[in-house]
Amino acid sequence: MDVEDYICDSLLKIRVNPNSNKTEVKVYDEVRNVLVVNIASPAENNKANMDVIRFFSKLTKKKVRIKNGLKSRNKTLLIID
Repeated sequence: MDVEDYICDSLLKIRVNPNSNKTEVKVYDEVRNVLVVNIASPAENNKANMDVIRFFSKLTKKKVRIKNGLKSRNKTLLIID
């Protein structure tokens, strides 16, 4: 799955499932219009958020910031060229 296809105006909407077996992009949810992402880290002390940033930075080879959703499973990522 190519993540670049789902980036619109430098924004990427995702839904995070923390405490998963491994970190991976699972599927595109067409109902919610989000990428569903499994993250191995727990959702405590900002660990899952940091892993989301690291994971998408590696995938896109660009700088990534969480624009919305720091305390939510639903997040909007800002992809910076």
